[in-house]
Amino acid sequence: MARIAVIGAGMGALAAAARLAVAGHRVTVYERTETYGGAVRRFERDGFSFDTGPGLLTLPAVWRDLFVKTGKEPLEACAELVQVDPSARHVFADGTEAALPNASRAGVVSALDEALGAGAGGRWGDFLVRAREAWDRTRRPLLEEPLWPNWSVLADREPYPSVPHKRLLRTRRAGTLAEVGAWELRDPRLAALLESHALAYGLDPRVTPASAAVLPYMEHAFGMWSVRGGVRELARAVYERCLARRVAFVFGAEVTRIVEKDGRAAGVELGGGSVVEADFVVAPGAGGAVGVPPRGQGEVGPQRGLPSRLTVLLALRGGRPEGTAHRTIVHTRDREGELTALFGTAPASAAAPTVTVLRPGDPALVPDAAHEAVTLGVVVPAGAEPGTDLVEAVLSVAERALPGLRDRVLWRELRTPADIAGETGVEGGSVPAPALAAAGGRLLHPANSTALPGLFTVGGWAHPGGGLPHAGMSGALVAGLVVEGPRFRGSQ
Repeated sequence: MARIAVIGAGMGALAAAARLAVAGHRVTVYERTETYGGAVRRFERDGFSFDTGPGLLTLPAVWRDLFVKTGKEPLEACAELVQVDPSARHVFADGTEAALPNASRAGVVSALDEALGAGAGGRWGDFLVRAREAWDRTRRPLLEEPLWPNWSVLADREPYPSVPHKRLLRTRRAGTLAEVGAWELRDPRLAALLESHALAYGLDPRVTPASAAVLPYMEHAFGMWSVRGGVRELARAVYERCLARRVAFVFGAEVTRIVEKDGRAAGVELGGGSVVEADFVVAPGAGGAVGVPPRGQGEVGPQRGLPSRLTVLLALRGGRPEGTAHRTIVHTRDREGELTALFGTAPASAAAPTVTVLRPGDPALVPDAAHEAVTLGVVVPAGAEPGTDLVEAVLSVAERALPGLRDRVLWRELRTPADIAGETGVEGGSVPAPALAAAGGRLLHPANSTALPGLFTVGGWAHPGGGLPHAGMSGALVAGLVVEGPRFRGSQ
């Protein structure tokens, strides 16, 4: 039985801790804040309850697997998952609307044909077929296996099978997500639908590789899910599973240094100077508050400069109408302005952004049926301090999907990049993106094993990157590497 120190209580760390405890190890989690979950938090006031991190879940099989492997009670006995239908309602720049059924290719094709015109659904359906091929080529190395030592194969090879595009006697193939939208989808609304999946992770579609086609494919193939009581309930369930497996937690304990002895990780030093010995240390990836020793030359480096999020929590008078979509994406009317504001030099308020409107029909989140809890989410530059003009722009965009919104507001609460930085310890409140192939490895994440024996990294800033399913997989990979050693090759 080994002593294992886990730094931080984010979702990836919790997943690793539960699996390692079941394997017979003595696991202690040191969390600098007073609660668990990392960015998966909850805000409560006057009977209203809001998720301040992710509001929906995809690939729930990752968390179901965790509960199967760590105890007799399945996930559904500890947290109630509900498939969201429609998966999303989209309000495009020209006012066109489309509600896309959850996990139904035929339904999505039909809905897009009806909303955007004959042929639109077929083009999107054909794209999903190609996206599935990219998914099949990258699923194991990017989700289910430790990062390959020859990761450059993933960096150099584009797995998305682009369609040849002829123009002016030249044949071109899409290499970026924006080119896929322009050359293969051939409709600005379909292109906006595609690009919104990259923007949701703070990725610039103009330079994001075509392999990002796996992001909409994941939503299409595995559906979108809500958690009764909010996604925070998933974090609670995982935390309680850790407690049931005798994982120890020390809250308010800031780790300032990873202790090395005889050329390997030997414990952690806490803020007061005390040292806790350990046989293995599990730390956040390169984006975390505790520095991880540099890796060997030629290895994947940490992602840099990813944006953050602004979340506007709205307590509304008046109940949620029957049949309201859980999630509505209101697309910007100024694509270039939005991209310049996010990835250029213009201030964050330079353009009305794409806004995600969450309207969960969950009685646990409101004081009574005469009120509604609504969350508005928008991507902003890391470290931004959103002003009143940006907040008002977000509200104006949201009113395209929710007319009369301002007249219903009882109160509002903002969650800014500074709040995310405080909860996660990541500078500027940057939010990690999932690992993606191609692009020279720019969107890969450092391996879970490190140059220092006995030290492993977990969470969104380590392989396989950001997002709830990816966090769960990082926990599984770290547990496998600790238990089985370097020969571990992932789930079968």
